[in-house]
This record gives sequence, C-alpha cells and structure tokens, in this order.
Amino acid sequence: MSAALEIDGLSVAYGKVEALHRASLRVAEGAIVTVIGPNGAGKTTLLGAVMGLLPSKGVLRYAGAALGAASTEERVARGMCLVPERRELFAELSVRDNLLLGGFHRRGDGARALAADMAQVYARFPQLAERAGQLAGTLSGGERQMLALGRALMAKPRLLLLDEPSLGLAPRVVRETFRIIADLKKTGVSMLLVEQNARAALQVADYAYVLEVGDIVLEGPAGELAGHPRVVETYLGLSSAAR
Repeated sequence: MSAALEIDGLSVAYGKVEALHRASLRVAEGAIVTVIGPNGAGKTTLLGAVMGLLPSKGVLRYAGAALGAASTEERVARGMCLVPERRELFAELSVRDNLLLGGFHRRGDGARALAADMAQVYARFPQLAERAGQLAGTLSGGERQMLALGRALMAKPRLLLLDEPSLGLAPRVVRETFRIIADLKKTGVSMLLVEQNARAALQVADYAYVLEVGDIVLEGPAGELAGHPRVVETYLGLSSAAR
C-alpha cells in the first residue's frame, strides 16, 4: 500500500537536548497509525516536526514527495492538518466562525463549497449544528473536541495529525471521540494519532509504534502490539498472567 507519510531518521533538539532520536515510521494511505508512549516521550514533538512547526533533521515524504523546507502553510495547503493537544480554538468566536476559519486556505473554492462542507460537518456532529452561534469558549470538553475535529475537516485534509484527542475528557466522551476517529477512516483520510491512552489508541489503529524518551522501541500491527508483554504491563495496566 502506498504511503501518505514516510518519516526517516527524524531528530529534533531543544538546545542541546535531543527530544526525538532518528525516528522512522510510515503511515499508509487511508490507515490510522498510532504512536503511544508516556508523557514527555516526544510524541507532540514528532507531530510538530511533521507540520514544520519545529526545526528537525531527517527526511519527511508526504504523498511520495519530499517536504524539504516547506512551510507549515504550504503543508496545510497540500492537505496536512494538525488537531493540537489543547484544541486551540478561538474561544471568543462562534462555533460557525471557528469552522469557517478551518477552511480559510480554501477560500478560493467559493462560499458554496465551504457551505456544503460545513453542512457535512454539522451532519457528522449534530451538537455543533445546535450550537452554531454559541461561543467556542462556552462548550463542554467533548464539544470542543468535536469542534476541533470539525474545523480540521473543513480544511479537506488528506493526512490528519491528532495530538492526544482524549486529553481531559470523561471516559464516556473518550469512547465517543474514538468512535468518531474510527468513522473518519471511512472517508479515506489517513491519520497519525499520538496518544497516552494506549488501550483506546490500539483499538482504533491499524499499526502502532511505541515511543519512549525520544526513541521508537516497538512497532507492529496494532492488534499484535496490544498483546505484547511490554505493552500490556506498561501501558494497559495488566500483568501478562491476568490478561
């Protein structure tokens, strides 16, 4: 299967401290690939480098072409989109205006195309339609996550980068969020998901990597990795005997 994203020997340093050490991974077209690991492992750093938000060394290929020194804006225009860890919504703007800003780089497509895409987002997230005029800052945690995903979809991404989508959400909302992520796969979008909630991430992903202290230490099909003794004991909260 062709690759949406190929990362080869990616390194990122903060001053003299290297936060990511020659990481290599691949996201197949239309697949969900997850990177799990503890807080501080370098997961958010990985996504920042992929989006061009952080300087890095190594090779990044998107849809078969090297990204090189492409700016973040150029990467977004080519179909890459990041849903950041803290959602980073415009709290003083309405739900509708946040969605419109998600499609800002597509303004050349015309108002009719954007309106059609917004209707699709509302169909996927009916709660957002009900709150279209409400300020984003007044939404619940789950609704903010829906809005962050909806705003990303307005950009018509080919590759969606998800940074800790379960962060700060109640268990019921986490389940709904991952159901939505699984459903998005049906649209053909490729996804790179970084998550501390290993159980939820491995259930939804096709392939998985384990990142610890800047190094990828394990990889494999998500179903197989979920049964790996190291993953079971370290990330799933079960002993091998009890599983």
